Amino acid sequence: MFQFTPRPQFEILRDAATSGGTNEFGDLPEWNLDDLYKGEEASELTRDMAWLENACADFAKTYEGNLAGLNADAMLECILAYEKIDSTAGRIMSFAGLRYYQNTTDADRAKFMSDCQENITVFTTPLVFFSLEFNRIEDADYEAIIAANADLARYRPVLDRMRAMKPYQLSDELEKFLHDQSTVGSAAWNRLFDESMAGLEFEVDGEMLPLEATLNLMSDQDRATREKGARAVAAVLQDNVKLYARIHNTLAKEKEIEDRWRGLPTPQTGRHLSNHVEPEVVEALRNAVVAAYPKLSHRYYALKAKWMGLDEMQVWDRNAPLPSEIKRTVPWDEAEDLVMKAYGDFAPEMAELAKPFFTDGWIDAAVKPGKAPGAFAHPTVTDVHPYVMLNYLGKPRDVMTLAHELGHGVHQVLAAEQGEMLSSTPLTLAETASVFGEMLTFRKMLEGAKDQSERKILLAGKVEDMINTVVRQIAFYDFECKLHAARADGELTPDDINALWMSVQAESLGPVFEYMEGYETFWAYIPHFVHSPFYVYAYAFGDGLVNALYAVYEEGTPGFQEKYFDMLKAGGSKHHKELLAPFGLDASDPAFWDKGLSMISGMIDELEAMED
Repeated sequence: MFQFTPRPQFEILRDAATSGGTNEFGDLPEWNLDDLYKGEEASELTRDMAWLENACADFAKTYEGNLAGLNADAMLECILAYEKIDSTAGRIMSFAGLRYYQNTTDADRAKFMSDCQENITVFTTPLVFFSLEFNRIEDADYEAIIAANADLARYRPVLDRMRAMKPYQLSDELEKFLHDQSTVGSAAWNRLFDESMAGLEFEVDGEMLPLEATLNLMSDQDRATREKGARAVAAVLQDNVKLYARIHNTLAKEKEIEDRWRGLPTPQTGRHLSNHVEPEVVEALRNAVVAAYPKLSHRYYALKAKWMGLDEMQVWDRNAPLPSEIKRTVPWDEAEDLVMKAYGDFAPEMAELAKPFFTDGWIDAAVKPGKAPGAFAHPTVTDVHPYVMLNYLGKPRDVMTLAHELGHGVHQVLAAEQGEMLSSTPLTLAETASVFGEMLTFRKMLEGAKDQSERKILLAGKVEDMINTVVRQIAFYDFECKLHAARADGELTPDDINALWMSVQAESLGPVFEYMEGYETFWAYIPHFVHSPFYVYAYAFGDGLVNALYAVYEEGTPGFQEKYFDMLKAGGSKHHKELLAPFGLDASDPAFWDKGLSMISGMIDELEAMED
C-alpha cells in the first residue's frame, strides 16, 4: 500500500521509442508538478508528512481491536479517515515518484523518493491491522452494517475485494513484518532494476545510446540499421544478464514464499483477486489468443515477409516499416490536433477532458537523459489530476502512444468522482479507455488515407500494434507463468530463463522467424515482469474488450457515448460483468474473445485481399 506504482511502460513493450533533440518535433510540454507540491522543501509537504504520521498513529489508537464493535455510522467514519490517509500518502508518493521518473539517475531525486517511501512505510505500518481485523468480521455482521448505511454501502466493492483475501491473510504480526520490510524487499529490487536499466548504454557506430534510442533502431527503414540496434541490445543485455537473472530469481522466490505462507493456490491468484476477475475468464482469454496464433501473428508475419522480399524474417524485422512506407516525422502540434480531433468527433466532452493535459503542464513528452523509458499515465490522487509521461520522438506510433496514455488520463479524471478508494480501476478494465482512444485515433487516420498504399500502411501498423498488444502480451504472460513455476523448483540460471523466453517466442511469432544469437536475453528489459507480475494479460484483456466494444459502437447502438462515459466514471465501483452488460457484452463467454480477435483477423483479411 502507499507505494508509487506508475502504469507499467506499455510502449517499451512495443519497442516504440527513440532519442534525439526536441526541435524537430516542436515545443514539447513538460510536467508542472506544482499542483501536488511546489518542491521538496514546500511547507505543504512538510505539513502533510507530519499530519500523516499523527493520523496513522491516531487511527490505530482509535480503531485497532475495535472494528467488530462499530456500528454502521462509526464504520463509515473509520473508512473516511482511512481514505484521507490513503489520499495524503498517495499525494506525497506521486510527487516523489513523478520527479524521480523524470530523471532516475539523479541521486538527489532517488534519495528523496526513497526517504519518502521509508517514512510512509513506517507511518503506515500501524495500519496493517485494518484489513486483517476487518476481514475477521463475521459475514452476517458485515452484511448487517453494510445494509444499515447507504453511504457505507457505496464502499462495498472495494471492501469486498479486500475481503477476497480473507482466506489468505497471515497473522497480524507477520503482516506487519511484511509491510515493514517491503522497502528493502521488492521495492528495493524494483529500484535496482529501474536505475540499472536507465544507466545502460548501447554502442552503435561509435555512438553511445540509451535503451529507448537503441530499441527504436529496430524499427528503422534501413535493415542494416535495424540489425545494428538489435545486436547492440543483445550485447549489453548479455553482459548484464546475471544481474537481471538475480533480480528475477529473487522477486519470484520472494513471491513464492509469501504466496506459500498465505496459501494462495497459484502465483497468478493474487493478481486475479486484485483485478477482480475470475481465473477461468483469464484462462478463456489466454486459450483463445493462443489458439488464434496461426490466423493472427503467424499469418501476418508471413505476409510481411512477402512484402519485404524475405524467405525468413529476423527479430529486427518484426517492427520494420513496410518497404513502401515513407519515413515521416509528426510534429507535436500535429499529433495533438489529430488526437484531439478524434476524441472530439467521438464526443466533445472527451476532448474537453483531454484539453488541460496539453495546456496545464500535465504531460512530460521529451526524451531526456536519465528519464524512465516508455510511457504511463499516473492518476496521482482524486483531488488533483493525472500526469502523462511520454518519450515523444515524432513517429506515427508515438501519436498512438499519446492517444493511448491520454485515454488513461481521461479515464482517471472521470473515475476520480468515485473518491480515493473507489476510483482505481481493476487492471483488466484499466486499458479500456486507452485502447479505445487509440482505436478512435486510428480510425481518424484511416479516414484521411489518400490512397490504397497509405491505407495498407495504416492497416499494417494497426495490426502490428494489436499483435503486440494481444499476442505478444499473452506470450509474455505464458513466459511469466513458466518462470514462476520453474523458480518454485529451484534457482534459475540465465540460460534457464533464456530457454523459457525462447519457447514462447517461437510459438507466438510463428515459423517465418529466425532468431539471432542474443535474442534469448530480451526478457531482461521488460519492466512488467519486475514491477507488476502477471500484469501483462490486462493489455490483451483490454484490447479484446475494446474490439468488441468498438464493434457495438460501429453498429450505431443508441446512447453509446453516454453508456461509455458511465462505464469510465464507475472506476472500481463495479464488476466487469456490470460494466459490460449495458453493451450486451459478457467477458465470461468464450465467444466474447473470439469476437474481439476476429477484428484483428478481419484487418489481415483486408491486407491479404490487397495482394490479389
